[in-house]
Amino acid sequence: MRAEVRLSVYNLLGQEVRRLMVALQVGGIYTVLWGGRDDEGRELANGVYFYRLRFGGQVEKHRLRLLR
Repeated sequence: MRAEVRLSVYNLLGQEVRRLMVALQVGGIYTVLWGGRDDEGRELANGVYFYRLRFGGQVEKHRLRLLR
């Protein structure tokens, strides 16, 4: 089954800082690398961010810590 997958990173204010993926995907295991930069290529500060993964009708949100 194919479903639209959206993966984005947000700052503590809830602002989207990086859209990592918007694609139709088949179920499975995938790896996405993020280099700690925003959509304009600027390095983001160390700290806490959130990512949101939407696939089909489901949404997962998790916290992550960016450390350099």
